[in-house]
Amino acid sequence: MNHLQDLVYLVSAVLFVFGIRRLGSPATARSGNALAALGMLLAVVVTLLDRSIVSWSQLGLAILLGSLLGTLLARTVKMTDMPQLVGVFNGLGGGASALVAMAEFFRASSIHVGSGVSMGLGVLVGGVTLSGSFVAFGKLQGFVTGRPVVWPLQKTLNLLLFLGGLMLLVLMVLLGSGGAAGDISTTYLLGLVAISLLLGVFLVLPIGGADMPVVISLLNSYSGLAAAAAGFVLGNMLLIIAGALVGASGLILTQLMCRAMNRSLVNVAFGAFGGGDDTGASGQERKPVRQTTGEEAALLLAFSQSVIIVPGYGLAVAQAQHEVRKLTDQLRERGVQVRFAIHPVAGRMPGHMNVLLAEADISYDLLLDLEDANPEFERTDVVVVVGANDVVNPLAREPRSPIAGMPILDVDKARHVIVVKRSLSPGFAGLDNPLFYLENTHMLFLDAKEAMGTLAREVKEV
Repeated sequence: MNHLQDLVYLVSAVLFVFGIRRLGSPATARSGNALAALGMLLAVVVTLLDRSIVSWSQLGLAILLGSLLGTLLARTVKMTDMPQLVGVFNGLGGGASALVAMAEFFRASSIHVGSGVSMGLGVLVGGVTLSGSFVAFGKLQGFVTGRPVVWPLQKTLNLLLFLGGLMLLVLMVLLGSGGAAGDISTTYLLGLVAISLLLGVFLVLPIGGADMPVVISLLNSYSGLAAAAAGFVLGNMLLIIAGALVGASGLILTQLMCRAMNRSLVNVAFGAFGGGDDTGASGQERKPVRQTTGEEAALLLAFSQSVIIVPGYGLAVAQAQHEVRKLTDQLRERGVQVRFAIHPVAGRMPGHMNVLLAEADISYDLLLDLEDANPEFERTDVVVVVGANDVVNPLAREPRSPIAGMPILDVDKARHVIVVKRSLSPGFAGLDNPLFYLENTHMLFLDAKEAMGTLAREVKEV
């Protein structure tokens, strides 16, 4: 049975790798997800067949409840709330890994140094992931302020907590390896649990709402590392492989997101940047803007030759992707070239806009990434910005700006820009956007879904 298990584990690992590889493109993401899910199913089945289960009825009940909850969440959670759901999943994964490590600690009569270190790291990383993920969830959901929460000697306190956790880990391992796990070693373990939970909260609280997607990705990496540690504790090779894959892919995604914002991971983690509030623009809000109507904007679109649509978080909140599809169809029927410019961090997670547009059956061939889109704006008649803000903010070109160097879509270089937005409020970075006040910008102050529906109807009647 062991040889069969190893063979199935190998097949599962290969399916994981190919599944993650296919997640890199919207066109293959669904099949990639299915491959990875199949790999996990095979791994779970062969593991259960080779283990003595304490209670099959309890296991069956847990599987049933988990499946029902997962199905309910998949069908009811909005796409705009997906980062929050991912954050909860990360937290539960880290918590589960910490519980596995604790269970093995209490089960063992004595602890080897290697397994003891794995247990301690599983508890430390899993606890940080659990509490940090739920703080991130609270910030994204609005339960916790999106502004950075800072206090004196904050970084010093975090460092002391981390060093204290490492010290408790070492003491726990030394006592356990000497056969004296007992009450003292248990006390050290519980102290490590408390420190890890506090450290998770203190690490995430100072990070602003604008950086929460990066934090969610980083915590995803932590959950993978915690799972790998649990794999070492249990001696399960596949859990080690799966955890390492999740940890590595999460860290790579974190680096890609930081690069898309031209910021370092250290700056995100310790920079206390981004208020995440939508409280209104700065004093520049009183500048005059060129306000337009649906009828005027539709005429401009209908008699243009090329149009680029830039979707943003406002489109996702309004669920306006189907109205965007209708507008696209109307313009293309008139012979207008329509394409979409997708910023790497548009929305609240990478690929957010791609998924929404795919849901409305908008062809992938019409999508341009940032590098391909920017040279096209100068040759474009009209750019329609739908609920995007920071990713089109020209302040990124100013050296002293808080978002200096952040790659943006150069929509201001188009002949005309129509910005669909409910108000002049700033984006997640909390900065006013000079784009709104340019002479070639037309502000359409409407909800994204209402605006796209109006434009589609008016273009049809032209």
